[in-house]
Amino acid sequence: MKLAMGQLLVEGGEPRRNFERAGKMVRDAAEQGCDLILFPECMDFAWTHPSALEEAEPIPGEWSNLLISWAKKFRIGICAGLTERTERGNYNSALLIGPDGSILSHYRKINLLEVERPYYLVGQKLEVVETPWGKVGVNICSDNYIDALAIGNCLARMGARLILSPSSWTIDHDAVESDQPYGDKWLKPYETLARLFSLTIVGVTSVGYIVGGPYEGKKMIGQSLAVGPRGLIHASQVNEFAGTLDVITLQIDPEPVYVGTQIGAHLRIYGFPY
Repeated sequence: MKLAMGQLLVEGGEPRRNFERAGKMVRDAAEQGCDLILFPECMDFAWTHPSALEEAEPIPGEWSNLLISWAKKFRIGICAGLTERTERGNYNSALLIGPDGSILSHYRKINLLEVERPYYLVGQKLEVVETPWGKVGVNICSDNYIDALAIGNCLARMGARLILSPSSWTIDHDAVESDQPYGDKWLKPYETLARLFSLTIVGVTSVGYIVGGPYEGKKMIGQSLAVGPRGLIHASQVNEFAGTLDVITLQIDPEPVYVGTQIGAHLRIYGFPY
């Protein structure tokens, strides 16, 4: 499959501007023959921006409907993070939309950071879905922290061959940009999941400076990652000012190598106790 990594400039509290940029990326990805485009976490209002507390849309709603219309118009799959308003409160959510506009997966983030908890409720469901590209699981950003790998483990045990992870990776405003701005923070858990379960995981993050909320003043500089069973496939450009669209080709195995209790026996080879 051809997958577009839509490393989007996301401005806090500016959903219309963010979606204007995203729409151009969707069109570009479709023109390049991509099967699917992956966008960042909370691409509408930005992660933990206070405006979303009052202005977030439900799903279905204005922003999810716009994504659905693009998928149908351009015949392309879309996975994107949105702030979801419900009667109980907001969720940090992600949608996986098929090229016919159908919602294949609707996920709500589970491993919330402490600073997120005033903004979002904890999600309560994991799922793997059949798609035109194989069996796909969706999670969000810190769901892939090294101490939260049980989430990816569950998706793998449910048969996921591809994990899509809308993200919002941050560093301090005075951090020096380099070839490895995040060190092992993201690469290590991605490589661990991909190697142990022979799957592919792709995380796409926002770029731009954070305004409002608990991380105000920090910045998002990109270097989105795609990692497969044999290691790094692609790392996007580091850029704090402008988004990039990177198109990669992935070979997704149709079925897992191990299932059920075979997985436990396989993991014990690597010293895992489960």
